[in-house]
Amino acid sequence: MPQITLRFHLLAIILIACSAVAAPKNVLLICVDDLRPELKSFGADYIHSPNIDKLAATGRAFTRHYVNAPSCGPSRYTLLTGQYGPPHNGALFVRAERLEKDETSVPPSMPEWFRKHGYTTVSVGKISHHPGGRGGRNWDDGSKLEMPNAWDRHLMPSGEWQHPRGAMHGLAHGSIRKRAGEHPVFEAKEGPNEIYPDGLIANEGMRQIEDLAKSDEPFFLAVGLIRPHLPFGAPKRFLDLYEGVDLPPIPHPDKPGSPSTWHRSGEFMKYQRWGKNPNNDPQFADAVRRHYAACVSYVDDHVGMLIEKLEASGAADDTVIVLWGDHGFHLGEHTIWGKHALFEESLHSPLIIISPEVEKPGTAANGVVETLDIFPTLCDLTGVETPDFATGKSLLPMLHDPATPGHSAIAYIGSAKTVRTDRYRYIAHKNGEQELYDHASPEKETRNIAGQNPKVVQLLQKILEEELAK
Repeated sequence: MPQITLRFHLLAIILIACSAVAAPKNVLLICVDDLRPELKSFGADYIHSPNIDKLAATGRAFTRHYVNAPSCGPSRYTLLTGQYGPPHNGALFVRAERLEKDETSVPPSMPEWFRKHGYTTVSVGKISHHPGGRGGRNWDDGSKLEMPNAWDRHLMPSGEWQHPRGAMHGLAHGSIRKRAGEHPVFEAKEGPNEIYPDGLIANEGMRQIEDLAKSDEPFFLAVGLIRPHLPFGAPKRFLDLYEGVDLPPIPHPDKPGSPSTWHRSGEFMKYQRWGKNPNNDPQFADAVRRHYAACVSYVDDHVGMLIEKLEASGAADDTVIVLWGDHGFHLGEHTIWGKHALFEESLHSPLIIISPEVEKPGTAANGVVETLDIFPTLCDLTGVETPDFATGKSLLPMLHDPATPGHSAIAYIGSAKTVRTDRYRYIAHKNGEQELYDHASPEKETRNIAGQNPKVVQLLQKILEEELAK
């Protein structure tokens, strides 16, 4: 009998050890709005971004990550569903309407998929298009969800800004955008992080980390920071970081010829600009760029707080961390101030993944990848089954070996679609016009060579059509 009891004890110990080894990893997904790769770890030496740079040094930075749409709503649709989707900001609400009519006709979203596999799923801040993930006049109507079935909790602390819509474009001390022409395009007030909305989002994110880390269930926590989305507002101490700093000149600052997806920067120009236009006022352009940089450093501060809280909770070693920018942002390139175009600046954003699977941490991967790839990658990293509807390519090989080649990246707006390869960007307009740019040339995206390269155009057309057919 004692020998049998001993065997049972040994068997129990082995089972417990195996269960500990097989325990699924948590996910911390940090989404940052309008964040171009304007980070020191991505080559912008004048930017103060020590916390994000530390992530890049301990994980894998993907230096050529491209989003699938240059706007918040459709880009987040792809992140959260693992599929290409409609090109407009209401994409997830359209999906929700389809779900309501026939739940079986729509595959689960990424958070819903993890929820079905035993995860507690929580979102804080701006993860889908509306911060908090709800519709209605003030984006707080609980009967109108952007992502039904996705979250156990979806939270948006609004504080002085009264509601998520107020916080989205809020400036210091509860200032809500009522008429954009009276709302400053940038400001920097003295005070702690909480005088702007992201301070509240980061604080709630830290509370959720602390709470979720105590549970026996794995968690999928998504924290969405609003800055550096317009208007550019951050505590003054972050703007002070750029006092006396020389900014590099704006590359290719001239308006492109036709055809192109150039636009008049309507989102930027509608704000209070005190009669100034950055395209013909270098001092104002400089001020805009410094306030954008201040917002990046403000966000970086919050990223540091979230990671510090994760480490203090004891859950860091069991958590996959992803930092993702939802699209790029023009700061004067092609005379555009904003996103919504199919140029490199609108589509290029940072992606960093931290996981035990990362070999040679701190070495960047320079192959082309796209947001569509994040869903299957997270499945591979957590041991969750990869669904067949998540059509991206897992980045696990690039986490093992940063020299692994990438693949083409697709993006679209309502009037055009594009494919980015290692060398070229090809843009096909609905009206039949075409653009082709060679990134191996000094001119890059300032000289359209489509007319001189019909064979390259034909090849890229085929890639674009085959990928979108998925």
